[in-house]
Amino acid sequence: MRIVVYADGGCSPNPGPGGWGVVISGPDGPVDLCGGEANTTNNRMELTAAVRALEHFPEAAQIEMRCDSQYVVKSVTEWMSGWKAKGWRKSKGPVMNLDLMQRLDELASQRDVKWTWVQGHAGDPLNERADRLVTQGRRGGSGLSALTNPSPVPATP
Repeated sequence: MRIVVYADGGCSPNPGPGGWGVVISGPDGPVDLCGGEANTTNNRMELTAAVRALEHFPEAAQIEMRCDSQYVVKSVTEWMSGWKAKGWRKSKGPVMNLDLMQRLDELASQRDVKWTWVQGHAGDPLNERADRLVTQGRRGGSGLSALTNPSPVPATP
């Protein structure tokens, strides 16, 4: 069975102070993670949320990653293979946020991830929770703030 994870990120203003939030729907209850950076962009925070979520899991973990960012979901499911084939370039220049894209690719390739886009601010309780963690992370401004048990969630058989 896949572990369901919600990842979200944001900035206010964009660019400016940003935060990311992750809610892991674990067997022993949700695990919340959040953090932030003083000067960043919305897209970097969205990507950071997905990266931090995947870093929380061991290799081979089965995860359903739910994001309200089409930028993140489409980057992994539609665009990344083409960028890699072109040396991490798009038709009009280099891939933006290359460091995070490459880290996301590395982590996702070591795990069994199903990527799912969800509508933001549509009443999904765990996505709304991730959104609140973004605000908390943005206010904190830097680093990882594990709000509950930060130990890795075991891989599912």
